[in-house]
Amino acid sequence: MLVGIHQLHYLPWLRYIHKIASCDVFVILDTIQFNKNGWQNRNKIKTSQGAKILTVPVLHKRAQNLSEVEIDTKQRWAKKHWGTILAAYQKAPHFDEHRKFFEEIYSREWEKLNELNHEMLSYFVNVLGIKTKIVHGSDMELRGEATERLVNICKDLTASAYLTGAYAAEAYLEEELFKAAGISLTAQQFKCPEYCQQFQSLGFIPELAILDMLFNCGPRTLEILMQSGISSSALNS
Repeated sequence: MLVGIHQLHYLPWLRYIHKIASCDVFVILDTIQFNKNGWQNRNKIKTSQGAKILTVPVLHKRAQNLSEVEIDTKQRWAKKHWGTILAAYQKAPHFDEHRKFFEEIYSREWEKLNELNHEMLSYFVNVLGIKTKIVHGSDMELRGEATERLVNICKDLTASAYLTGAYAAEAYLEEELFKAAGISLTAQQFKCPEYCQQFQSLGFIPELAILDMLFNCGPRTLEILMQSGISSSALNS
């Protein structure tokens, strides 16, 4: 059984969704420390001006748990994000199929970042038809730090293999801990597929939020995403 583990992201990008769909079980780490410079509260879309980052403003404190991070409700970020998305994608072939969901999302006043990200991820997983079992870290007894924690999660789920980012093993994973636990490492080798986007005169922009492909490719989104760059290699098996 192949297990993937990752933090929650706002408007998750294509690589993130590809990782979920490539696993048998995907664990959402929703109680770890918030990364101020990461993608937990921001992501990129394509506009008439090129790639644009949409950021959810948060009231972040040093070393704060992700589940505790509050959204800065004094800022009118939701109206701005929806306006930007509307201007960028209202002419996309499959935008109207999802418009109601996003209108509702951006009309609600969200207090916690996790709640917003959970709602969006659940929608994407369901509408794309992803069958991967989703497990929340908040429902598990997380033990250890860094690699040790990942190994313990895999052991609790009786995983035979762990799916990691292509360069993650070299960057921070202690491979010997997985090997000692009898869990093989598999690297995600993702290459963003080219697909028809809006504003074609700007050229193709890869690695955008999943909604870009969803609005442009509709029901074929998962098929296109999974046909390209699916090449995983065992690291320690």
